[in-house]
Amino acid sequence: MSELKKIREQQNLTQEELAEKSGISVRTIQRIEAGTEPKGYTLKTLAATLGISEKDLLIPEIIIEEDVIEEEIVSIENKEVSNFTLTKIINISSLPFSWLPIANFLPPILIMLFTKERNPIVKQIISLQIFLAVICPIIFMIVAFLKLGKTSVLVTMIVLALINVFIILRNAYEIDNKKCLYFKLNFNLL
Repeated sequence: MSELKKIREQQNLTQEELAEKSGISVRTIQRIEAGTEPKGYTLKTLAATLGISEKDLLIPEIIIEEDVIEEEIVSIENKEVSNFTLTKIINISSLPFSWLPIANFLPPILIMLFTKERNPIVKQIISLQIFLAVICPIIFMIVAFLKLGKTSVLVTMIVLALINVFIILRNAYEIDNKKCLYFKLNFNLL
């Protein structure tokens, strides 16, 4: 509802009565109440007739426009990550290959490409798995070159796989509850 209409109704005036008092046509009053911003002579005359300041006819319209802009921003943010179920499936698809770090990012990439779900969370999931695919073999090789024994190499493999499983499951939980990731990188590899 426009400010002019609110003020006119508060003063118990019809459009015709306001037109008579102000000397402004009913059609102009209708246009202003429909959303046209009053300017110049019309603004001054309506403000004087209603006994209000010119700002009172304009300020709330700006507030309404700001509210609309905020709603549009929220809508755009929600569109960026629209399908959280698919996002969670993409995250969990790494689970079968969590024991083989070199391949753990392939299922999420394939699902992303086939479904065209390329929201920021999906990109971050895949970036994290690619990062793990690079880091885990490096850690494994360091332990192997240190020649700490067969047991330490086996334990390292198991620990790295369990860490990856934990990261995947914890992120799935966060996607489900908070629509975000718990573990993520500060950069994006995609």
